[in-house]
Amino acid sequence: MDALPTVRLDLPLAGMTCAACAARIEKALNKLPGVAVNVNFAAESAQVTLQPNLSSPAAVVEAIRRTGYSVPEQVAEFQIYGMTCVACATRIEIALNKLEGVKAAVNFASETARVRYLPGLATSEQIAGTIRKAGYEASERVEANAEEEKARRAAAYHAELRLLWISIALSLPLAAGMFSMFGDVHSELLPRWLQLALATPVQFWIGRRFYVGGYKALRGGGANMDVLVALGTTMAYGLSAIVTLAGLAHQHVYFEASAVIITLVLLGKLLEARAKLGTSAAIEALVRLQPKTARVERDGVPVEIPVASMQAGDVFVIRPGESIPVDGLVVSGESGVDESMLTGESLPMHKRTNDKVYAGTLNQQGLLRCRAEGVGAATMLAGIIRLVREAQ
Repeated sequence: MDALPTVRLDLPLAGMTCAACAARIEKALNKLPGVAVNVNFAAESAQVTLQPNLSSPAAVVEAIRRTGYSVPEQVAEFQIYGMTCVACATRIEIALNKLEGVKAAVNFASETARVRYLPGLATSEQIAGTIRKAGYEASERVEANAEEEKARRAAAYHAELRLLWISIALSLPLAAGMFSMFGDVHSELLPRWLQLALATPVQFWIGRRFYVGGYKALRGGGANMDVLVALGTTMAYGLSAIVTLAGLAHQHVYFEASAVIITLVLLGKLLEARAKLGTSAAIEALVRLQPKTARVERDGVPVEIPVASMQAGDVFVIRPGESIPVDGLVVSGESGVDESMLTGESLPMHKRTNDKVYAGTLNQQGLLRCRAEGVGAATMLAGIIRLVREAQ
C-alpha cells in the first residue's frame, strides 16, 4: 500500500509565555489523528505535518485556539495585472473571499489586493493562484519592486498613447462619413474595400486587448466591459465585412461604428491609466519621507543598516538634518524636530528624554539617541500610507 500523502504547515503562534505553553500546544495537536507537531517557543512557531485525509489545517488552527493561544493573521499585498474595469476587481475580491480564512479587498485604482489570511488555512501561493484562475496575473508586492512597478505603469501608459494615435488616424477617415448622416442623403465617402482595410487593424490589432480580456473573464466564469466591447464591435465589423466581400451594395456597412467605439474606449482607458499614475503620487511622496537606512547602536558603535531590518528596542542615532527612520522614544539628547508632515505645524517641536519621535519627521539642530518602538508597518507614517491607499 502506498504511503499516505502529508502536508507541512509552518504556523506563527501568539500568546506563549514560557516553554510550558509550547508543550501544551504540542500535546493538544498531537492528539489529532494524523498530526505530528514541533513547537518552537523561541521562534513562536509550530511546524505541523498532517495527513489531509485524517485532519485538516482548519482543525489544527481550531485546536490551537481551544488551547488558549492563537495563530495571528498575516497581511499580504498583491500586484494584479489585467484588470480592465471595476467588475474585474469585484470578481477577484469575491473569488478570494471564498477561500477559507481569507479576507481580501481589491483596489482597482492601484491595481492591488490587500489580503488578510490565516497561515495554514491559506498561503500566498494559493492566493496568487486563485487570482490567476480568475483570469488575471498576480505577484506578491514588496517595497523592492516599487520602482519597477512604477516604470511598468509608465511604459504601459506610453504604449496606450501610441496605440490611441494610430487608432485615431485610422478611424478619422471612417468617421468622416458619419457626418453625411446629418444631410438628407447618406453617402459613403470611401470605397468599401478601403473602409475594410482601415477598420481591420483597429478591430484585431488595436482592439486585441478586448478579446484577450473578454476571454479571460469568460474563462473565469464572469463577464466584464471587454466582453461587451468585443461582442458589439465584432458584430458590426463582421456584418460589414460579409456585406463588403459578398458585394451586397444595397446593404449598409458599419466599419465606422466598430472603429470609433474601439477608439473612444481606448481613449477612456488612457485617461484611466493617467489617473492611476496620479493616484500613486501622494503615496510615493509619503514613502520618500522615510529614509532607507538608519544608524543603530551595536555594542555601543553606530552601524548603518536598512530600516527594514530594524526591530523594536533598537537604539538609533539621529544627527542634525536627518529624517527619523521609525517611531521611537528619545533616550538622550535634545533637539527641535520638524513634525509638519504629521501636524501641519511649521515650528519645530522641542524633543528631550522620554519624548516621542515619529518616522518621516526631520531632526533639525541637535543629536538624538532614540529607542525604536514602532517599526515597519507599525509606524504612524506606515499607517498614513495605508489609509491613503484605502481612500483611493
